[in-house]
Formats: sequence, C-alpha cells, structure tokens
Amino acid sequence: MMRNIVGLLGILLTIGAYGCASKPQPPVELKLSESIQENTRIAVAAAPLPKVNTHFPGAACLLCVALAEASNTSLTKHTQALPQEGLPVLKEKVATLLRDRGADVTVVDEPLDVAKLPKASRKTEQTAKKDFSPLRKKYAVDKIVVLHVAQLGIQRDYQAYVPVGPPRAVLKGEGYMVNLTDNTYEWYEAIDIARHAEGSWDEPPSFPGLSNAYFQMLEAGQDAYLAPFRK
Repeated sequence: MMRNIVGLLGILLTIGAYGCASKPQPPVELKLSESIQENTRIAVAAAPLPKVNTHFPGAACLLCVALAEASNTSLTKHTQALPQEGLPVLKEKVATLLRDRGADVTVVDEPLDVAKLPKASRKTEQTAKKDFSPLRKKYAVDKIVVLHVAQLGIQRDYQAYVPVGPPRAVLKGEGYMVNLTDNTYEWYEAIDIARHAEGSWDEPPSFPGLSNAYFQMLEAGQDAYLAPFRK
C-alpha cells in the first residue's frame, strides 16, 4: 500500500510540475474542405488507453492519499471493472468518416507513444510540441490524426483529506491532426467530459447511478472525438 501511495504522489507531483511549466495548446478548428480532400493520405493512430480507475485530485499529501483510497475502496474496485467500451475501436470509426470524404486512410495498428517522439525545433502557436515528421515516411502519409485519452474512470475531488463533492465519471484527453510537411496542427481539441450520477451515487457494490453516468460519459466522449469529422 505504501509503495502505491508513494508512486501515486510522484505522479501527482510530476503532473503538477508539468502543468505549471507548459502552456495549454489553444484549440485549432478543423477545416474539412481544406484539410481532407480526395486521395489525401492520412494515418489514424491512438495513444495507449489508460486503465479505468479512480482519481482523487486535491489529496496531495501521503496521509491524504491513503485516507482517500481507504474510504473509496469499494468504488475503486467497481471502477476498475468497468469496460473501455467503444474506445479501442475509436480510430476505426474516425477512419471510416475520413474514407467517406475520399481520403486515403491508413489505420495504425500499434498504440502510438507520442512521448517517444523528438521535441519539435520550431515553436509557434500552431506547431506541435513533438516532431511528427518521421511518421510521414514510416506510414507513407501526409497527415496524421492522433486520438489520446489521458484519464478514464471516476474522479472525486478532495481538499487535503476531505472530499469536496460527489464523484463523477470523467474522460480527459485530446484529439488532433498534424500536417507532416510542416508539423503544424490542422485540428486540435482538448476533450474533457464529465457526468454525475442522477440521484444517489453511494450505492455499493454496483454503484448503478455512477455506472450509468460512466456509460453516458463514454458515449459523449466518443462523440467529441468524432464530431469534427462529421460536419
């Protein structure tokens, strides 16, 4: 248990430090008629999916994390058993929408670990922070769509060791299209979907209210990734 707590605290500190040092990427609206034309060669890739889990932001100290985890044991066990329903095939759904517009689409089978790509040397507001250009030759495409789900599960906010609200189902991530010729975004959208239980949430062990909220959140999250390609 202590090893897990220390590991979680390290992740929280890393995320906090990264968030302070990095400026959020502003959204870039996808202009379908310009970006996706007949025979445009596009790869569609997805980052590795995270495990479905509970998250307790605000419980920052070791004791706070331990108390938050201990008081939500049943919820965590239930959350970890929830499916990633629909998300593993999300890139195939995007590929279908692109093909409907005449694009020449390659679906990247393996998960794309963007963290392993080199940093981009050019820095502008619309330039990707990572250098995606090596993927142009690797996949024989001109552009790449990346679907990234960073957090999935149930989140309950804390202030130290005290919960400050009911838990909610959450999906957080981003979707973007990079032009591999100049490494610029032709689409960028941060995804942040949350759903609360209707009525009571604290109904262990099956948590029906939160479970319904989770599946509603999953549907809304998938739609958020697909909607730009349907316009």
